[in-house]
Amino acid sequence: MAQETDPRAAQSVSADQARAIGIEAYVYLYPLVTMETTRRQMTNLSAGARPGFAPMGQFAHVRQFPTADFKAVVRPNFDTLYSAAWLDLREEPMIVSVPDTDGRYYLLPLYDMWTDAFAVPGKRTTGTGAADFAVVAPGWRGSVPAGVEAIDAPTPFVWIIGRTQANGPDDYDEVNVVQDGFAISPLSKWGQDFAPVAPKTDPTVDMETPPLEQVNAMSAAEYFGLAAELLKLHPAHVTDWSTVARIRQVGIRPGESFDFEALDPTIMGALEGVPAEALMLMRATFPRLTRNVNGWQMNTDSVGVYGNFYLKRAIVCMVGLGANQPADAIYPIGVADADGQPLDGDNDYLLHFQQEEVPPVEAFWSVTMYDAQGYQVANPINRFAIGDRDHLAYNNDGSLDLYLQHDSPGENQESNWLPAPPGKLGVTMRLYAPAAEALDGRWIPPAIQRVQSKASSPGT
Repeated sequence: MAQETDPRAAQSVSADQARAIGIEAYVYLYPLVTMETTRRQMTNLSAGARPGFAPMGQFAHVRQFPTADFKAVVRPNFDTLYSAAWLDLREEPMIVSVPDTDGRYYLLPLYDMWTDAFAVPGKRTTGTGAADFAVVAPGWRGSVPAGVEAIDAPTPFVWIIGRTQANGPDDYDEVNVVQDGFAISPLSKWGQDFAPVAPKTDPTVDMETPPLEQVNAMSAAEYFGLAAELLKLHPAHVTDWSTVARIRQVGIRPGESFDFEALDPTIMGALEGVPAEALMLMRATFPRLTRNVNGWQMNTDSVGVYGNFYLKRAIVCMVGLGANQPADAIYPIGVADADGQPLDGDNDYLLHFQQEEVPPVEAFWSVTMYDAQGYQVANPINRFAIGDRDHLAYNNDGSLDLYLQHDSPGENQESNWLPAPPGKLGVTMRLYAPAAEALDGRWIPPAIQRVQSKASSPGT
């Protein structure tokens, strides 16, 4: 019988091959490592101790829109209130219950550990009546109670990022009632009074450094070591076979720990520089992932569910973890005016929609104003977003004018005013449950027009 050898000692790839495969592996595994780092931090506090944080199996609700000085995340929305939860399905399915929202728009996307939104209960898909969903781990065998719909999860851990329509501060009380109706119960406790036991916190978890910074600072040994442990629990998608086969060549094997020090020295040396190179690739590629039309960046495909587009999946994870499927929401980002110039709050702008150009949606739409860093800025009327749920004044022909500028356009036009801070601007449009024409390119946002301010007009 032939003597067995250590498979790590049988590697025959060159340094250049190892570097290339290492970059592929880093990009491929980036969502898995980021999701786990995020999960560890977000579930290491009692519910309510920090917005969006709660132990596994409990919802954490955000009860109101961000204030002007809120800086925890970039580009927060002012359309919905969040309800987030992490599920652990290793022992048994978890039943997620939603209340009757009485027609109110909501969505409850369920993300696997690869960041795919594999199921999205909500108004668009399942309606607004009360419902119960049993989220089931891979390989589970059993039955769910009558009236409960089973949803197969690709991984044993699942992240829920629920969003419920909120029509301004006066609507908070009603939205909070809906949020209180979201519930999670282990299958074995279904139908019983159930109070989750607060788990002990882990003092080794870094609760201060943002998860993205933690991931991006990992060495190759740390990064691939963690990824290998996660692969023992969270299976690759069935369509990932070829990539999984590739990364075996540099010592990353699902089901096995990763021993960096035991690698062939050529591979070890090649992998050491991979994190920096891969991050550089991701950042350089980001601008090319969107199509630019009329000064708007449009991203309407391969989002939320990525298939084998691993580079885009990693980049979206880096710039906006927890992205929706386009059918649920798209976010055109204004980067230039009609003349191709960057948007600047020192100028006055007009966003004019012909009647047929008003964003086509089944739910609602909005335009939100941020500064260059993606943060909202205090303004005299405390308005950070404007949209079809506001009391807008339409023109006689059905067209609509929105005024994007620092100073008020005047009392008669103030209903359509979106205040802008000085300096470079970040303008984001949001379409919830966009119509087909917004997804296939038949509709595009009109260009933002720079206009001469009244203060500098002739004769003033």
